[in-house]
Amino acid sequence: MYFVDRAVAVIKPKQPFLDWLNQLPDTDMVDLTLDSLRSDCTAILLPEFVEPEEGVAHIDEISEQLFKMELASWDEDEGLWPADLSLKAFWEWFDVEIHSTVIDSVDADISNLPAAEL
Repeated sequence: MYFVDRAVAVIKPKQPFLDWLNQLPDTDMVDLTLDSLRSDCTAILLPEFVEPEEGVAHIDEISEQLFKMELASWDEDEGLWPADLSLKAFWEWFDVEIHSTVIDSVDADISNLPAAEL
């Protein structure tokens, strides 16, 4: 196993995100619950930090990008997205778990591919 020189944040949707999902067209056929949304969440690698507040500050810096990424993972039509993608709205829509230790349990190279620009 190998220590990775990163920290990690897990982005967990809250009730406003579920409410938005439930009003989208064609989601009435899917049984969405907050528990189901929060059971398999996005993990974001962060720079290493000394204090947890540094991880939170990094999330604050990229919050709009994260917000858009989470919305686009369900519907790419930006016209259906909420108008308010502010930092305040991000924290109202998502919980974020910050973890300082990342261990790679795979004995193979990591492959990095650029994420789509949002």
